[in-house]
Amino acid sequence: MDLAALTLLVEIIDSGNLSQAARKLKMTRANVSYHLAQLEKAAGVQLVHRTTRRVEPTEVGMRLYQHGLSIQNEMRAARETIADLSQGLQGRVGISVPSGYGQMVMSDWLIEFKRSYPGIVLDVLFENRADNLRDEVDIAIRVISEPPPSLIARSLGEMRYVACASRDYARQHGLPRTLQALRDSPVITAGVIGRHLRLSAYQGQARQEIMLEPTLISEHFPFLRQGILASLGVGLVPDYVVRDKIATGEVATTLDEYRLSIFGMRMYLMYMPNRHQTRAVRTCIEFLLEKARKGQDIAAQAR
Repeated sequence: MDLAALTLLVEIIDSGNLSQAARKLKMTRANVSYHLAQLEKAAGVQLVHRTTRRVEPTEVGMRLYQHGLSIQNEMRAARETIADLSQGLQGRVGISVPSGYGQMVMSDWLIEFKRSYPGIVLDVLFENRADNLRDEVDIAIRVISEPPPSLIARSLGEMRYVACASRDYARQHGLPRTLQALRDSPVITAGVIGRHLRLSAYQGQARQEIMLEPTLISEHFPFLRQGILASLGVGLVPDYVVRDKIATGEVATTLDEYRLSIFGMRMYLMYMPNRHQTRAVRTCIEFLLEKARKGQDIAAQAR
């Protein structure tokens, strides 16, 4: 049994079906199926259970998969060490960040990271997809209630939402002082599926939930900020969107006695547990965790 055979098995199990594995390996599906059959013949046991759509490893298949994965990771690490010694830290990091937090907070972090490590190719996606990590994404940043158990999740800190409005809006219309009043207000907030928005409001352990019908909806947080400053309604946004304007008094907050949540109350950095992490990816993870920690400390001091 050689390394090529183990690589084939790893790709088949990682892909979940023969067709996807064939695309990754740039082989025909028939060729992948033939080599899998030869591998099983050489091993003397069945390595995967086949269905029309998926393949699942047998117990022996899973053990061989783990050995193959370890060998692949060691080979990648060896190549990486050689490259680092001759050329400095290099590699590619694919990172998926939320559209709002990515644009308004993380952009500066990522520019600083790129300046510090010019040899690393940084591939940044600004998106709000909540699915598991895809092949081109090594790191995903998400605001969610509970990270998927299939991923390793590192907390980046609490996500604090604020109900807020411009000083002019507050002067003309007043600020909503109850959840019911917020429900009756023109709300500016992030994109949601459908027309209604479910807002959770916590006081200690007590939780209330109301349904809102926003008047201005977008996943582009700088645009939501513009709408709030233009006095178009009451913003329901993460505090980083308007933190500077709250500090100057141009934006006022309300319902501060509640902890408000739409998509979740914590932000997580997530990655696959069984995917080899290059030094570039590991360096990026530690860099972002440190930046988030410092950011949380500054925000706590400002409150």
